[in-house]
Amino acid sequence: MRAPDAVPIFAALGDPTRAGILRRLAREGRLSLTQLARGAPITRQAVSRHVAVLEAAGLVAARRHGRELQLTLRPAPLAEAANWLAEVGAAWDGALDRLARQVEEDEG
Repeated sequence: MRAPDAVPIFAALGDPTRAGILRRLAREGRLSLTQLARGAPITRQAVSRHVAVLEAAGLVAARRHGRELQLTLRPAPLAEAANWLAEVGAAWDGALDRLARQVEEDEG
């Protein structure tokens, strides 16, 4: 995954409401939009807008079942984003190791 590919994922995850929706889907499995909105501190329409962002980022799959929208978590983009973060972290670790060696050489 390239950084530009990860932007929609991290943007979607950066909102606490969307993160909460993903947590519920991970914990409870397939849920309807109505079920997600039930008990939420925001309107059903607001939940729907958040779900649209998650769907555009590839984090949820939505399927019509009659008049209701059924939602499921799509974990693959999360795994890809985690792998990208690991790659970036490894690159930084390497750069910091090289810097530490350079500082030691300069002091020695």
